[in-house]
Amino acid sequence: MAHEHHGHDHPHPFQPDHPEPTSYYELLGMALNELLIEKGVYTAGDMRAMIEQLEAVSPETHGAKVVARAWVDPDFKAALLRDGAAAVSSLGLDPGYTELTALENTPRLHNVVVCTLCSCYPRSLLGRPPAWYKSASYRSRLVREPRKVLAEFGTTVPDDVEVRVHDSTAELRYVVVPMRPEGTEGWSEEDLATLVTRDSMIGVARAKATR
Repeated sequence: MAHEHHGHDHPHPFQPDHPEPTSYYELLGMALNELLIEKGVYTAGDMRAMIEQLEAVSPETHGAKVVARAWVDPDFKAALLRDGAAAVSSLGLDPGYTELTALENTPRLHNVVVCTLCSCYPRSLLGRPPAWYKSASYRSRLVREPRKVLAEFGTTVPDDVEVRVHDSTAELRYVVVPMRPEGTEGWSEEDLATLVTRDSMIGVARAKATR
């Protein structure tokens, strides 16, 4: 948001609110986890191994690879937009979800993702969600004033560009395919992937500029 200080205005970067107390559903999840371990459905070691596997995922090694391929391969991009999970699987990556929808940003459309109820997030592609993504401030404000929130991330969207906010659920996750930066003609997929950031795949930022 922007406000006046001693006769001048300036934008303030997005600030998440303070950590929220453990919610009812988080407590329920912890209790269910303890019960499943007690019943022998899986072990604490199994759970630890799964967490470590998720922790090893990074946007640079998974999500950025998907976006870079979409930038250079029109057939793959069409497949990704049609069925995100199947396209991601074709690269040897685990989409993690039955339904994964890829959203393409264009000169006339800017997509951004939120989870208003909790913090559903494509962890298999982007790793752990940032603290601000889980904050009540982001989850509530983005749907009410998306352009203002985006501006606080440093992403100013012109008035003639439509902004669409997509709400993730437990069954459906989203990943944004940001616009390919100008001046990258002839770049390799590996080099293109270095321009793709976590925030650009959520939609609060654009891919890195080449200069």
